[in-house]
Amino acid sequence: MRSSKRPTTRSSSPGPKGGRSPKGSRPSKGAGKPVKGRPSKGGKGSRAGKGNARGLGRAGGSNGAPVLGSDGSGVRLQKVMAAAGVASRRKAEELIVAGKVSVNGRVVRELGTRVDPERDRILVGGERVVPERRVYYVMNKPDGVVCSAEGPVDARGRPTVISLLPQIGERIYPVGRLDFHTRGVLILTNDGDLAAALTHPRHSVSKTYHVKFQGKLELQALETLERGVSLEDGTVTRPAENISVIRETDTNTWVQMTIRQGLYRQIRRMGEAIGHPVLKLIRVAIGGLTADGLRDGEARAMNATEVYDLLATAEGEPRRR
Repeated sequence: MRSSKRPTTRSSSPGPKGGRSPKGSRPSKGAGKPVKGRPSKGGKGSRAGKGNARGLGRAGGSNGAPVLGSDGSGVRLQKVMAAAGVASRRKAEELIVAGKVSVNGRVVRELGTRVDPERDRILVGGERVVPERRVYYVMNKPDGVVCSAEGPVDARGRPTVISLLPQIGERIYPVGRLDFHTRGVLILTNDGDLAAALTHPRHSVSKTYHVKFQGKLELQALETLERGVSLEDGTVTRPAENISVIRETDTNTWVQMTIRQGLYRQIRRMGEAIGHPVLKLIRVAIGGLTADGLRDGEARAMNATEVYDLLATAEGEPRRR
């Protein structure tokens, strides 16, 4: 007889029924309209490929996407120059020392100079430095697409997530990775600070998944997930959180679970370790961010509240109201 302790809570978050992409609550107000992307044939580098740009654009544009300024102490001048594509950081330092750079009409030679890239007037050799806008997108990544910023296709000819975005001008990249066959929430940005905050182990940002395990998961298997799983290389995972059974049949079990690690193919390896291989995997949330309202391959610009909430979550601060 099966134990009465077995979790049977049904999640109110997006479900996997019918193999559709996650669905749930409505997108936050101010979010950009979704755009269904299709792999582009052209394009170079890690800039977004050509596509339908309806509802998507540069941060700070008419769709409400945010532009985040520096903190009160400002940003190092050479970092701003490098981010704007003027030169590498080392070359930018050489230009500063050589007296080729001015800030608000004053030539600066100190490498410790800090500026506000949104407010200060920076000239290099008399030419204005225009800082790259920070842009943020959330995508409902489909199956069969690579998390890579190397171009519209990878070295093996497989489409990348970049190919699903419109041409936006800025160089962007996915934050973290989802496996080739894993679907769901993916963030793309050119904000290195946000990317570091979301992926650094010390921040432990939660990621929630819907997982289709092979076979019926007995109470013992669920408790193993809750305690932490010993992987094939000896690594013991952190305990999974908020585990609940969404649906089960005689041959498989759908489970919702939250993890705070980003080990390589972690959930698939956890499934192998407990004797229940993962058949399907969908990420339904990163912190409080979901892909609600987005079909497979669709993306939208994030709004300022979503970005700040993610930063606050990563840094352990109260969420903005």
